[in-house]
Parts: sequence; C-alpha cells; structure tokens
Amino acid sequence: MLSPLEVLHSAITGTPVVRLDISLRGRAHGVLLKLESGNPTGSIKDRTAAGLLMALDRERPLTPGTVVVESTSGNLGLGLARLLAALGCRFIAVLDPGTPRATRQRLVATGAELHEVHEPDGYGGYLLTRLRAVDRLLADNPHYRWTDQYGNPANPRIHERTTGPEIAAQGGPGLDAVYIAVSTGGTLSGVAAHLHALDRGVRVVAVDAEGSLATGPATGPRLINGLGASRRSAFLPPGTYDRAYRVPDPEAVAVCRLFRADTGVALGGSSGSVVAACLRDLAAPGAPRRPLCLCADTGLTYADTVYDDGWLARHRLTAAVAEAAARLRADGVRFHLEDPRP
Repeated sequence: MLSPLEVLHSAITGTPVVRLDISLRGRAHGVLLKLESGNPTGSIKDRTAAGLLMALDRERPLTPGTVVVESTSGNLGLGLARLLAALGCRFIAVLDPGTPRATRQRLVATGAELHEVHEPDGYGGYLLTRLRAVDRLLADNPHYRWTDQYGNPANPRIHERTTGPEIAAQGGPGLDAVYIAVSTGGTLSGVAAHLHALDRGVRVVAVDAEGSLATGPATGPRLINGLGASRRSAFLPPGTYDRAYRVPDPEAVAVCRLFRADTGVALGGSSGSVVAACLRDLAAPGAPRRPLCLCADTGLTYADTVYDDGWLARHRLTAAVAEAAARLRADGVRFHLEDPRP
C-alpha cells in the first residue's frame, strides 16, 4: 500500500504545450498554450491540492478518517476530493452558488461532502462568506483540518517546484512572456519565483477579473469561476508580476466561444481571460514574440455556464458577449491549433 506522500507525489504529472496560431489585424502570431486540463481531475488545482496535502501530512500525518475542509470555487475541491478519497480521509468542500452543476456532481461522485453558502460577501463574490463558514466549521469541530489555499506557502511552493520549471523548459530560451490567471495568486507567485530566478527576462503577466481585488483596487460582480477574489492576494507582493490585466466577463466568454468555434476545443473560463489578455499585448507595439498562456482547466466544466446561452441570458450577458465577439472578429481574430487534439 502506498504511503500518503507517495499517493500525493503521484498526483503531479507534466502537462502538454501546444502551439496556437492566431490571426490578428492581418498578422500571424504563434502562441504556446500549456494545457493543465491534462492533470488527473482536469485542472492545475491538482498540483495545488497535492502541495497543500503534502504540507498538511508533514505537519501531522493524514490518517484514515481525517477530516479536511476547504473553501473552493470547484477545481481545488476536485483535486482535494480525489486525493483524500485515496487516503481514506473525509473532505468537506465549502461552495457557493457560482460552482457549476457539473463540478458539484463530480465532487459528490468522488465522495466529497458539500457545504454551501448563499450570502454574497459584499465584494462581488462569495469568498469571504465561504471563509467565515470554514472558520465556523473549524471552531465547532477542533479536529477538522484546513489546507488554507489562501495563505499556505505550500500553494506557491508547489508551482515554483513543478509548474515553473515545466514552463521554462517547454517555452525554451525564446520565451518572453507568460500569462497566468490569478485568484489566490499561488500559481503566479510560484511560477514567477522560478522564472525570475532564471533571470531570462521573461515578462510575467497577471490576468484578473474586472471587479476583483486580487490585483485591483475596486470590486464588482464577476461570474468567471476560479478567477479573481474578494480580497488582495497574500502571495502577490509588489514586484511579483510585471503587468496585470483585468478582463471583463463578456470579453472572456467571447474568446472562449470563438476559440471553440475555430478549433473545436473548449477552454475553461479563466483560460479565455488569459488568451484575451495575450491578444491585447499582441495587438500593441512591442508584442511578445514567443508568449505562453497557462490554461488552468478544461471547458467541459463550463458547459452550463460559459457555453450555455441560457446562463448568458440569466446574467444579461448575451448582448455584451455578442458585441465583444464582433469586435474580435472585426480585428480579424482567428484561432488555429497546430494539434487540435490536446
């Protein structure tokens, strides 16, 4: 029987990079996409889950029957649920109404217990409400354990050790820009630490949601799951990244839908934001020559949100998404994957 650390180490696998050709304003650009959908549960949060649980196990062994609780918008919960089930532990996922139905079904199928909050936190999301629910669970059940993806240094550390080196190797010596979505900020922080240590001059670009406090000064409603936050990230002190973009939801959704129409591949919502940010730089003077977009998850999870016309209508996004798509097409945006079967 494998030990907990052996189980957790086995969860970290390399993910592929494919070349995306983008037509924009009459010019062709090559962009690398790192597809974290190749992880066991389909997102980069498998890495984060493994890193957080390794830290928890070192602190005190994860034995069968251990109860772990975490606030999650979905993907981290899937990673934690899978690994904790393999270890014989219980997992309580603290969710909110924004978690897609497909994600909830997968969590339950993996053995997770769902604890849902319903009250918005007043900062455009539910994060602070979820964290208060975690605090209550821990206070009422002192034996419960919390992975704390928002403050645990094991979060950025696992990406400095795994994701960052993979990006550097796959991007090669010509890599000059990396675009990474932020929520907790752990992925960007870890990747940036590795790239800065190499001192190759790679520009690190943070991609946030409009209305998020992760990198910005103002809050507002936001709908893309796994992107943005209701408070500043503990992992992103000044100097961590070179530039930040705050992408509106309609622009991110439009990119996801146009990408699928052109390639047959569905990107996750935050990946649409990342590609949208990259498009902005490609259209500007001094465009990167070999950029890489870190695509955090698969679009399959977003079938009933980003790719659902009814969801757009309920959130009054239909016209705004159509307008954003029309602007992109007017700029000549077309996507072509070198390998359409990532």
